[in-house]
Amino acid sequence: MVKLRLKRMGAKKVPFYRIVAADSRAPRDGRDIETIGTYDPTKKPEIVNIDEEKAINWLNKGAIATDTVRNLLSKNGIMQKYLEQKKAK
Repeated sequence: MVKLRLKRMGAKKVPFYRIVAADSRAPRDGRDIETIGTYDPTKKPEIVNIDEEKAINWLNKGAIATDTVRNLLSKNGIMQKYLEQKKAK
C-alpha cells in the first residue's frame, strides 16, 4: 500500500520534512516513490510547499495520507479539491 507521509530531513533538533509517496512497509526515512512537497515547522509561520497536482494524482491512485499529511493537505485546500473531484465522478 502506498502512503503519503513525512520523511524527516535536517539536523538534530532542526527538523525539516519532505512529503513523499512511499510504500507503507518502507522505513520512515527510507526509499520513497516520489517527493510531493516540503514542510518546515521551525519557521514562524510554518512553511508548507505541496505540488497539488501530484498529491491529487496519488490520492486518486488510492494512496492513503497519514494524519499529519492529511492536516497539511486540508490547510492548503487540496483535500477539498480532491473530494470535489471524487464527488463529481
